[in-house]
Amino acid sequence: MFHPRRTFGRDLGRTSGRAPRRAVRALLLPLAAGLALAALPAGTAQAAQAAQAAQAARAAQAASTLTNGGFETDGTGTATPAGWSEYGATDASYTEAGGHSGSYRLTHWSSSAYRAETYQYLSGLSDGGYRLTAWVRSSGGQNAAYIALKNCGGAEQRTDLPVSASGWIRIVVPVKVTGNQCTISINSDANAGNWINVDDLTFTTGTSGLPVKGADISSLAKSEARGGVYRTASGTAGDALAVLRSAGMNYARLKVWVDPADGYNDKARVLAMAKRVKAQGMKLLVDFHYSDTWADPGAQSKPAAWSGHGYSRLKTDVYDHTYGVLNALKAQGTTADMVQVGNEINGGMLWSEGSTDNWTQLAGLLNSGYDAVKAVNPSTTVALHLAKGGDLAGTRWWFDSAVANGVKFDAIGLSYYGYWHGSLSDFQTTLDDAASRYGKPVFVAETAYPFRLDSEDGLENIIDTSGELVAGYPASTAGQTAWMNTVANIVEAVPNGRGLGVFYWEATWTAVAGNGWDPADAGSGNGWENQALFGYDDRALPAMSWFGHR
Repeated sequence: MFHPRRTFGRDLGRTSGRAPRRAVRALLLPLAAGLALAALPAGTAQAAQAAQAAQAARAAQAASTLTNGGFETDGTGTATPAGWSEYGATDASYTEAGGHSGSYRLTHWSSSAYRAETYQYLSGLSDGGYRLTAWVRSSGGQNAAYIALKNCGGAEQRTDLPVSASGWIRIVVPVKVTGNQCTISINSDANAGNWINVDDLTFTTGTSGLPVKGADISSLAKSEARGGVYRTASGTAGDALAVLRSAGMNYARLKVWVDPADGYNDKARVLAMAKRVKAQGMKLLVDFHYSDTWADPGAQSKPAAWSGHGYSRLKTDVYDHTYGVLNALKAQGTTADMVQVGNEINGGMLWSEGSTDNWTQLAGLLNSGYDAVKAVNPSTTVALHLAKGGDLAGTRWWFDSAVANGVKFDAIGLSYYGYWHGSLSDFQTTLDDAASRYGKPVFVAETAYPFRLDSEDGLENIIDTSGELVAGYPASTAGQTAWMNTVANIVEAVPNGRGLGVFYWEATWTAVAGNGWDPADAGSGNGWENQALFGYDDRALPAMSWFGHR
């Protein structure tokens, strides 16, 4: 069974006479590197002279390029890798076998609680944008585990390490250098037995970030009509959209059904909510289900009004419905910025005519929707949306088939729920592959995570036991926040800037009587309220902080 702890003697490097020298070095070098750490305690003149010597050594040794980013120079058991310095519990930081691409990696681990920093100072840099890339793993459980770029001339930039005990995850940290220097810092504030692995760091010119930080709010109008209340974190009642916008949300996703039983999420309701979205300064994604109710991998039923229509008529139906909704949005000054032609269409849409059993017809229906979008506004992005964001083989099969059949699209959206859709490593592999294989930007169309397990209404929650959770991410406000930061970080790390962003699914679907899952049953409950971004006291949850992602 794999275990990432150190594989060499735990007392290595603690022989008599060596530990004092390492302790002095550990205290002096961060000061020499200009790190924002506390000053040394009052000490001897010899210590002051040592600090001056270390500062001189830094000036002589600092480079403008990252040294030994793969930790291959020294082999296993090295407490201070070549080119790097350490601070804190230096015996908890070392190299060992089992690298990401090479033979070795950096590990932080100790049998007792520890704080450790492994850092490298760069000088002589040209001012401008830089991007650090690293491959990482982590046990989770730390108070903090992150990689930072600091003393670069502006605010420190951090990326937390995702919890991943086996698969390596690539993360990035961008920074703007304005002073010709920067410090790369790998940090652990850990409990006994917690560990991280870090490898294959690169530091290059460039930048990163997420253009899309959004949420699906399709439930909001009905919730408000049934008495739903939304509050700021401090408890002040207000407009849910304004609360979300103030947290940094910049994109709203609205589903549209053709003729729903409760009258919500139809064309008229989407038009009304779109005005509120745009009034908040947010962009709009319209998600066409081409159904009167939920469309997903297990159900793609035709609207009742289209039930007797064959393939040719359905192509016209798709075009007319898509054009009609989008043109009305445009006419009222709320043009859609992005459109999904179909929702989680792994098995196709408008069954059975649009099933993946008949790709020629499915392609015709999808292209009919695409053409309608572009007829209203050529600059609107058209996305195709699949579920199972960790399914590499299934995603490849679907989009290979779509391309082979001439399906037109501008972007790829994937649903990724970690408790259903595979590991974070699987998700990153699938997302990266989709971006590179098809040369399109990618985004998470749906994700969410619980902040508690118990139910507020009478319906059992969809995720309601600890055994269903993703390892390392508890059902708590902290766990929900960490999950969203992790997903955002993975999307940000998609190569070549092709990671568009993330949509949180149903941020506003709190437990309100009459706003259940079934539009045909006013008494149906809500199995999702423990995954909303408003708590059982109606207050904004800490996880909204992810909207502030760079």
